[in-house]
Amino acid sequence: MIFLGTIVNSALIIVGGILGVLLTGLFAKSKRLLAIPDALMRAVGLCVIYIGISGVINHLPVASASFGDFALLIMIGCIAVGTLIGELIDIDKWINRLGKAIETRVSKPRLDENGNEIASEKGIAKGFVSATILFCVGAMAITGSIESGFTMGESQGTLFAKSALDFVSSVVFGATLGIGTILSSISVFIYQGAIELLAIFLGDFLHASVVAEMSATGSLLIFAIGLNMIGVTKIKVANMLPAIFLPLFACIFV
Repeated sequence: MIFLGTIVNSALIIVGGILGVLLTGLFAKSKRLLAIPDALMRAVGLCVIYIGISGVINHLPVASASFGDFALLIMIGCIAVGTLIGELIDIDKWINRLGKAIETRVSKPRLDENGNEIASEKGIAKGFVSATILFCVGAMAITGSIESGFTMGESQGTLFAKSALDFVSSVVFGATLGIGTILSSISVFIYQGAIELLAIFLGDFLHASVVAEMSATGSLLIFAIGLNMIGVTKIKVANMLPAIFLPLFACIFV
């Protein structure tokens, strides 16, 4: 069944996010437990860094089989050009605006004693943006969706495995970043569904080397997300998203 893996993935993000939000209330009852969500976020951040590094290491050699030394140059070029495009469009700003718009509709602002709004590090916008990027840019999202599209839904193994990983991450994100994590399921459904449709229509053009280049580039962005999660950097990863799809065009000329 086409889109089955994507539907399961989105559903588990919702369930995990809800569970995480419910756990937040439990953590808040004790000062000792209050530090657990942040500790979990850093722990998951380290795992995300590992996933990003291993993704580049595993997929770049596959791309090199067809593109040779150009494989690394393609990835570097796509990251540079993709970031330039993303910065000019300022994708991060638009995604944050969408998150903020949702936030103003579903939650009341916190006010201090003088009636001024209190800035929250755990707002819906932050959770929506962070979770959306993490769940969408990974190699498994790309390869799994393409695999499903190629086989007309007969092969869903990669997306099912991703669903399990995203469920665990959504619990942590729900506990640390709140309800915005749940809303990211919409982004996942649209993003992965679009890639599945792309795979159906493009057919043989998306050969293994092109997919490997896209996956390696996406893995590098995952590495950047991990650095943000452990507090080392504040990279606007959303502005780098166009880089994932540039290998489709770059590989035409190599």
